[in-house]
This record gives sequence, C-alpha cells and structure tokens, in this order.
Amino acid sequence: MGGAEYVQQALAGLGQAAGGGVDPALPLYATTFVVVDLETTGGAPDGGGITEIGAVKVRGGEELGVLATLVNPGVPIPPFITVLTGITQAMLVPAPPIEQVLPSFLEFVADAVLVAHNAPYDVGFLKAACARHGYRWPNPRVLDTAALARRVLSRDEVPNRKLGTLSAYFRTATRPTHRALDDAKATVDVLHGLIARLGGHRVDTVGEAIEFARAVTPTQRRKRHLADGLPKAPGVYIFRAADDRPLYVGTSGDIATRVRSYFTAAEKRARMSEMLAAAERVEAVECAHSLEAEVRELRLIGAHAPPYNRRSKFPERMVWLKLTDGPYPRLSVVRSLADGDEAYLGPFGSRRAAELAAAGFHDALPLRQCTHRLSLRTVTPACALAELGRCPAPCEHRITPEEYAARAVDPFRAATATDPGSVVHALLARIGALAADQRYEEAAVVRARLAAVLRATVRMQRLTALAGIAELAAARPAARGGWELALVRHGRLAGAGVSPPGVHPRPTIELIRATAETVPPGPGPVPRASAEESERILSWLERPETRLVEMSSGWASPAAGAARFRDLLSKIENAASHQLSTERP
Repeated sequence: MGGAEYVQQALAGLGQAAGGGVDPALPLYATTFVVVDLETTGGAPDGGGITEIGAVKVRGGEELGVLATLVNPGVPIPPFITVLTGITQAMLVPAPPIEQVLPSFLEFVADAVLVAHNAPYDVGFLKAACARHGYRWPNPRVLDTAALARRVLSRDEVPNRKLGTLSAYFRTATRPTHRALDDAKATVDVLHGLIARLGGHRVDTVGEAIEFARAVTPTQRRKRHLADGLPKAPGVYIFRAADDRPLYVGTSGDIATRVRSYFTAAEKRARMSEMLAAAERVEAVECAHSLEAEVRELRLIGAHAPPYNRRSKFPERMVWLKLTDGPYPRLSVVRSLADGDEAYLGPFGSRRAAELAAAGFHDALPLRQCTHRLSLRTVTPACALAELGRCPAPCEHRITPEEYAARAVDPFRAATATDPGSVVHALLARIGALAADQRYEEAAVVRARLAAVLRATVRMQRLTALAGIAELAAARPAARGGWELALVRHGRLAGAGVSPPGVHPRPTIELIRATAETVPPGPGPVPRASAEESERILSWLERPETRLVEMSSGWASPAAGAARFRDLLSKIENAASHQLSTERP
C-alpha cells in the first residue's frame, strides 16, 4: 500500500461519525484530550511497525495520566530509524508486542478526544494494528495539531508547521526528540498554545475546533451560527435569504445535526457554498416522522421552487397522454386532466417522455397521428401515413368509428387501465422483425419506446390503486418505541403522528383523523397530490415493518396488469444502459 493511499484512508476515518461519547458541543476547557505520538519502523501501516507509544491525558490544562511503552515490532529496526530515534534492536527485544499493548492503550483513550501531530499517520498505524489483531477501533474524535496550526498561525509567525518549529514558537517545557513520550508532551503544550489562539476565531467547543482544523471556508465559519437553536428532531429545514425567500429546502431525521453539517469540511458542493453566502437564517419545521418530513419537503419545493433545489424543481411541467374526444380519438399531450377524461396515461415528468410513449402506442396500434378535427360528414385528404399503411385513414372514412374503436381506442384503454399485453407483444414483434433484418438502430428506437410505455403504465397503475382508496391508516414501529402513524386520503398524506410507547395507537389515530386534511377525489391517479408524494407514501407503506390498520376500500392492482412486465422493463433498461456505456469514448 502506498503512502498516499494509507494517508487518504486515515483521513477518511477522521471524517466518520465519532465514537467515544464525546459531545461536539463540549467546551474545550472541559474536554479530555489524549495526546499521542508513535515511533515506527517507517513505511505504510500494515498492522505492525510500531516501536514506541507515548500518550498524555489532559483536561483543562491539567495532566491526568501518562502511558508510555516500547513495542516489539517483530521485525528488524532499519539503521536510519535507530540514528533518528536512538531506539536500538536490543531495547525492543524485551518489549511487549503491539497486540499486548493495544488493550491498555484503547482503555486509556476511551471517552477522550485523540490528539496527534500529523494525525493521519499515527491514526493510520493504530487503526491498522487494531484491524490486524481483532480489536475494535473506537473511532474517537481526532484533532490534528498540524492542521490546526495551519489555520491559526500565519507564515509570518512560523515558517512551517513541524513539531520542532511549533515547540520553539510556543516555548514548550519539553522539546521533541523523536521519542514518543517527549514528542507527545511537546504536542500537549503546542495544543494548549493553539487553543489559546482559537478564542479570537470564535471557536469554543471541541466540535468547532475539529471543524476549524479542516478546510472550512470563511463563509461557513461566519454563517455557522445559523445552525444554533435548531431542534434535534425529524423535519424540514429551509435556508432563507435576507428577503425571506426560500433558497434551499431539505429534510432530515435530525434537523440540528444535518444543518450543522453544511458548515463543516464535509460539505464541498459549489452550489451549497453559493447558497450559504446568500442565506441569512434557517427555519425548521418539526414533523412527526420521516414520511411527513419527506412529503412536506416535496410540497415546499413545489410551492416555492427554491433556486438551489435540483430535484422536483418544476412540478408544473408534469404532463399526461390522453385520448381526445370525437368519433376518431387521437393521443394528445396535456398538462392536466378534466373530469370527463377516462383514457389517459401518466403523469410524465416531461413532454419528451410522453411523446416517446405515444410513439410506442403508434407503433403498436393504428391510432391516427394527424391533428385535424375529423367529422363523420366531411372527408379530409389523407396524409402520407395512410399511403404507407401506418394509418387506417379515418379522415377519408375508410374505417368506421366502431372499427376504429375496436382496433385502436379499446386496446389503448385496456393497456393503460388493466392489461398492456397486446401493446407489449406488438412492440416486441416489431423489435424482433427489425433485428432479423439487421436494422438494429431502428430496433433500439422501438425498444426505447417500449420502455417508455411500460414505465408509464407500471407507475400509473401503482398510483391509481392508492389514489382510489378514500382513506387508509397505517402504522410503523418508531425507533424509540410507539408507532409512527400516517393517514392517507386519495394518495395524499392527510395527517401524521406518533403514538407514545406502551399506549395503544387507536386514540392517536382517531385524533389524527379528526384533524386531518380533507381530500376529495378527482380525475387522474394522483389528482390531489404530486406523483412524487404518492410514490413516497407507497414506499413507506410497502416496507415490511409497516402495518395497514384500516382502509375504506380494498387495495388491489389488475391481475394481468403492467406490473407483470417489471422484469422485461429491467432488462430493457439494463440493455440500454449497457449500450450507452459502450458507445461512450
């Protein structure tokens, strides 16, 4: 393993959620630090190589304990290491191996913040040793004095951030000697000197110090106060500009923790940095549970279209594919459904997706494609499609309305509402014929159209089944006991709550029902909610742990519905994805 690789792995470990039970909000003066230094045989951390460990435990400037020991690495010491440290092979022969030292060291660092100079190096060796010998790495919070010095001290004050240079600058009582305990004691004094400088940067807690040592932008440091006072509860958070305009809407199971993460080094998105520069406050909306939070997030994004939210930014662009009225209906892309509309497909996220599905139906069914308003009395000249045999020419009355309905309209109605089998088999036959003639590009086009048809019919039939239920109550076990409860009406979340642990959820359900939103039925499978909202609800309802408490009517999908073609749709999408990847340079 190369040096760069193990340093990167160690750095990745420093960014993980810390263990040890140290609260990031703990003031620096009340925090217990264990300052550690290692001497090694050099090279990469492979579970061995440690020759000496020195550690000093301090809190509030007071020394609480010391751990120091030589370690037998089980391999010869390189001569240059002996010259550098003064540690000889003879000194290490009677020393214990690392697997005997680790238990005492891990106990020593328990419930403390680990401090080291160039921490990725020392932490990398310690983590590798734990992994090799079967000890669980406690994943403590780690503070790197070298990184902290880069943020606190300017080049005018110190030419570099080496431990010897910092020791001289802060006039430490112990000077580093390339021996573990001496270097650890020198690092303790350097740490105290750096902490004294942090007050001027408004860094008062251990969590702030760790984040300050990382690559946090000045904007993140300046706006960190926006996360103060937010609830540690599930819900929605809204970053607002000076004019109270929503900039970004998000959701989390812990609002305070999630918002705080925007002001840490882990947040590297350029658009989020731009958003933080414009944000002036953060508003929190507490929710009963994650489902309510997700739904509220979708509704807020749909209502305000925050400029820094990418997904679900333009719900008004949702379109439908429906049959028009008249004796010879055709497919039309519309933005909304009327009460009288019965044969339709959707919703689609874009007009292009709807037109792709329409092309699939035109390949499978003799639906007319012209936009003329046809009359049973007047003949209209036929277009080229009729001459090519692609249209039965209802414009010239070559087909009766009854025949047209039987061959084109009724199959479309059946495909969208119940069974799309006839359309699917017709398109598969066309793909097979084109492939047999080695017209592979045309076959790929028809395949894409088939995928669009299946994707839309599977989605709509799922949504229709849920939207047809006037009221549905469901429960899921809450993480802290009790039940998460949801009341769904016609595919829309009408109410949510949590019943207390040890209490029957029925009274809470009745309370939710009494205060729930009234949701009347309407045209379309999701008339009173966005498709995304109903799909979030479906995902929540379909989890194994969710229990259906009661429903106003049965919940069912067509026995021969589009869902039976899910495997075919997956194969088509995988084939399309593979083709795209092979075509890229």
